[in-house]
Amino acid sequence: MIQHLSPDYKSLMVEILSKRTTMPVQRAEDGMVVKRGEVYLIPPKKNLTIYHGALYLSDQDHSAGLNLPIDIFLRSLAEDQGERAIAVILSGTGSDGTRGVRSVKGNGGTIVVQDSATAKFDGMPNAAIATGLADFVLPPAEMPAELQAFTSRPRTASDGRLPRMLSDEDGLARVFALLREQFKVDFSLYKKNTVTRRIDRRMTITQTEDIREYATLLQRQPAELNTLFREFLIGVTSFFRDPVIFDRLTTEAIDELVTSTGTRELRLWVSGCSTGEEAYTLAIILREAMERAGTSRDVKIFATDIDRNAIHFAAVGSYPESIAADIPEQYLSKYFYKREDHFQISRAIREMVVFAAHNLVKDPPFTNIDLVSCRNLLIYLQATAQIKVLQNFSFSLINNGILLLGSSETIGEMTDLFEPIDAKCRIFRSKGRGRSYAAFGGNPAGDTRAREQSHQLIASRRSLREAGGNDDAVLERFLAAISGDLLPTAVIVNEHQGSSTFSGTLSGFSAFPRDGRRWSWIRWL
Repeated sequence: MIQHLSPDYKSLMVEILSKRTTMPVQRAEDGMVVKRGEVYLIPPKKNLTIYHGALYLSDQDHSAGLNLPIDIFLRSLAEDQGERAIAVILSGTGSDGTRGVRSVKGNGGTIVVQDSATAKFDGMPNAAIATGLADFVLPPAEMPAELQAFTSRPRTASDGRLPRMLSDEDGLARVFALLREQFKVDFSLYKKNTVTRRIDRRMTITQTEDIREYATLLQRQPAELNTLFREFLIGVTSFFRDPVIFDRLTTEAIDELVTSTGTRELRLWVSGCSTGEEAYTLAIILREAMERAGTSRDVKIFATDIDRNAIHFAAVGSYPESIAADIPEQYLSKYFYKREDHFQISRAIREMVVFAAHNLVKDPPFTNIDLVSCRNLLIYLQATAQIKVLQNFSFSLINNGILLLGSSETIGEMTDLFEPIDAKCRIFRSKGRGRSYAAFGGNPAGDTRAREQSHQLIASRRSLREAGGNDDAVLERFLAAISGDLLPTAVIVNEHQGSSTFSGTLSGFSAFPRDGRRWSWIRWL
């Protein structure tokens, strides 16, 4: 059990808990092996981690900034126990535990959160619930029975359900079809072992034993279909994740990019951006590089993901205070400002990033990109989809453009398109041999830039508004369709004859009122 303990007072939690349970309760000691049916408490002034089933203590270092002992422990638990990990977030102030929840869920674990209505201090439960990753949100009194029922249900390793699921192609196809119909994403292109294990988790939680039974449940319960979709899209990300990689990227690519490209606009693409931390990190790094070089450049960072909820969250640029543990102090004070229990990223950084919903496998790639970052997304795709994505990246990048992949990813056999700059950090350079989009199944006709301008403006509109209803979805599909036909400019007129939505650039056009009525028309000047 990890608590926020005062360093100035003796904790009596061992004595208090011992009176309420028959299980042995003790303070954790360095190197202590975890045993079943025992309770371990973190000592004051210490951080606690677990490695190979043993507990290890370290001194808290407040000079390094905010210390978050719950996040520290949960991250180690996620790495050590994987799918066996269960994180329980109870009453507490602040947002400690939020990053740990993401790590546990990203490694296949389970999240249980106290219903904030029952919490004396609702900061931690609300922050954990806001991630959208909680498997159970319960009052504490209901947690023991639910956890006992969950852990006692047959698991994949013992009952062979996963092999049966993999062999039932028709049952899986029904699940994938429901997801594609609702979310326009074809998960059959993802690695089967990955998606079936996550389906298996939801089947365990919903107490369904057969993939066909679960498909029927998805048809009857749209909320479960949405939950499964989010289960597939768990994004484990953070600001300045893997600092060594960003240091290398700066010295090997960013600094040169800023100084060697004249005065033109710099264009970056963060694919699979999730909730936006990496896109904003790159914006900060570029801003710092420009300051060092004594120059100012226009920068456009396209940050895309198929998860529209994540995109909307990212566009707001407001993050829990726990991000302070990931961001160097000089950047935190320079590019963020505190807003109650959150940090808001500065307007100067937000304006460098355009967020948009984008399907990496299906949608056209962006063009004339200087740097593409796609970290830990390819590992979820099947080999054919990986090849297509890497070809699209090659098409997107300018000659000698930079590709950054995740630590578990590689270019594979695509050595004709990319060469390593730093293979260990997964930084590659484009050879400029993938400039024919037609060769990758794209549409070679027309001007790709016109289509991209439509994507940008749709993205800007999407970033500035809340999630809309069906009307907005219809408008967006219409704009996507006409941009695909390379119509450079389009205006949608509402029932009052007013221009409510537009695509492309309106440079050279003007709108005028007519006859005192509430409608406008567009005239070429």
